[in-house]
Amino acid sequence: MKFFNLFSNILITKGAQRILVSDLQRNTSDLYPLELYDIIEELKNDSIEGILENYDTESKQIIHEYIDFLLEKEYGFITNKDWDRTFPPLSYEFKEVSKITNIFIEIEDVIILNKIKKSINNLGIKHLVIYCNKELSLEEYQNIDNTFKDSVLEGIEIYAPFHNALNKEFFKILDQTTTRIYNFIFYNCSKAPFKTKETFRFTINFNHENIKISACGKVDLKYFNTNLPKVLEAINHNSCLHKKIGIDIDGNIKNCPLMPEKFGNIHQSSIEEILMQSEFKKYWNLTKDKIETCKDCEFRYVCTDCRAYTERTHKNKEGLDISKPLKCGYDPYTGIWEGWSKNPLKQKAMKYYNMESIQN
Repeated sequence: MKFFNLFSNILITKGAQRILVSDLQRNTSDLYPLELYDIIEELKNDSIEGILENYDTESKQIIHEYIDFLLEKEYGFITNKDWDRTFPPLSYEFKEVSKITNIFIEIEDVIILNKIKKSINNLGIKHLVIYCNKELSLEEYQNIDNTFKDSVLEGIEIYAPFHNALNKEFFKILDQTTTRIYNFIFYNCSKAPFKTKETFRFTINFNHENIKISACGKVDLKYFNTNLPKVLEAINHNSCLHKKIGIDIDGNIKNCPLMPEKFGNIHQSSIEEILMQSEFKKYWNLTKDKIETCKDCEFRYVCTDCRAYTERTHKNKEGLDISKPLKCGYDPYTGIWEGWSKNPLKQKAMKYYNMESIQN
């Protein structure tokens, strides 16, 4: 008797119309028809010979073709016996030792970063994202990096306006004098001052658009990520808010800088004090499997959620907003992508968020 065995690193996510097969080792995902899901489910529970007994000649040929396809894609392998007892499945358990992993802060003055320096070390925060709405000097970029030079931070990402002093020499100096900053995104740049293929320790992105903090939350294929830690976090927790903290321009501490609920202010409270509030963590375990429409979407474990901008149509018994993200134009029931801002069903929510003029 021959058995088809799915490799443990292959995750199959069933949607309303299609399935997404994710190779968590190669970090790739591909879409297939639901028919393949049904065949894989049968292969999990019976031998190839046992399955073929239930089909006519034409159907048997189709099943053979699907098995050949699965082998060609290296999604599994064939054995002469049931492999379950000696080839355990991959655990989907997610563990993160840091009390907080990411902090997103909107600043006008780099001096406010001193307010969070101690908390970053106390909580084991790994990543810091800074959004600034004013031009920063060479000294200010160096001060940002220097503030966290002895911290546990693994990296700093900075969004800031472009200005004419940002030339190649500017970044050569930063390359030699900074250690934590790993990515720069400069917006309002009409023309890149030099080719970003230049080799630096960090990456540099020049964007002609005026990137506003409110641009966050857009759902698009280009943002999807088949990354094992990200997928496991999405299976177990909210893919955007779990162990994240946002601080807005006024110092208000929130789940996300764009969400309305405030839990305190960085000028009066520490992040550690805010974390003691049970309400702060209420969205942390809201997975895509609990969100309307998303729960039927094949992309739900590779997509990042958004609770700041939603369609505002559903709440659960705990009062949490479980509506589909507003900036998602995908319909899992038809398998069609459309511009989200053109959907008439979203107009009420867009009016609430003052987004009537947005086009995408």
